Amino acid sequence: MTDDRPDSAPPRHSGSLLTGVTALLLLAFVGVVGGAVLVSMPSTGGRPVVYPTFGLPAGTPAATSAAPPRASGPFDGTPAAGFPQGQAGIALPAAKRTGPFTEKQVAAALAKVRTVLVTARLDRGFMTTDDPEPLIRLFARDARAGLRKSFASDTFAAYATRLAPGARLTADQPRVKGRISYRATKDADGIRILAVTTNFVWAYAFRTSSMVPGDGLVVVHDTVVWSMPHPDDVKRGSNGLWIEDANSYTANVDCAAFDKGLLGLGTRSFGGPDAVFDPAATLDLPDTC
Repeated sequence: MTDDRPDSAPPRHSGSLLTGVTALLLLAFVGVVGGAVLVSMPSTGGRPVVYPTFGLPAGTPAATSAAPPRASGPFDGTPAAGFPQGQAGIALPAAKRTGPFTEKQVAAALAKVRTVLVTARLDRGFMTTDDPEPLIRLFARDARAGLRKSFASDTFAAYATRLAPGARLTADQPRVKGRISYRATKDADGIRILAVTTNFVWAYAFRTSSMVPGDGLVVVHDTVVWSMPHPDDVKRGSNGLWIEDANSYTANVDCAAFDKGLLGLGTRSFGGPDAVFDPAATLDLPDTC
């Protein structure tokens, strides 16, 4: 847990919450042609982070001599062709009373997480401007300083998308696949929290002259734990959404741009295994950047 804590308060309102947003940037080394990198935030309260990993599916050859068919659309010939478009890929689970959290509180937390995902990963205005505040103001007031620090570095890439200067998406909506789950738990200081875990693959179509399937795609796979404290356990400034931990990998990315946390299309052909599109795959990846 970081030290971005609210001011002192009575014991049951200590507000010692989890940000994770002043995280380290970890670059693993990934064997995906075109570049794939891992960005991670550390766990909090001593809880380990489980990294999704991927490898070639069993029985799949590492290479083939057959030329791939020419693609008529940016997602054609890749698993992302079957993914929902944009917000349609972010389906919420049914809200149910969970531990001390009422059905209404769970529903509100899920709705807030969905709004954050849409802004952070799909909103083109947010992705193409330098102002992170439209996203930051969706979080608890006391979480915002830590988030601003992450945008001043490159660690925001674990949970948000910003495009590199000159990078241009096609008119196609990103393709999205994944799932959301939640549970009631406590942080290291005994504050009751609703932890909402999201695990999504985001496939972005960039402008390119190549007609090879997947060459115009940058793929991001992220797993994020968002936390909502019980309002009886924290003071007002800490009441709201926080990030507990987050990690992601990115494939076919421009490595120089991603050193700054920004997305741009890799200069080499994609050529990666279908597993990079699988939100159920795990993330202990080698890296070509």
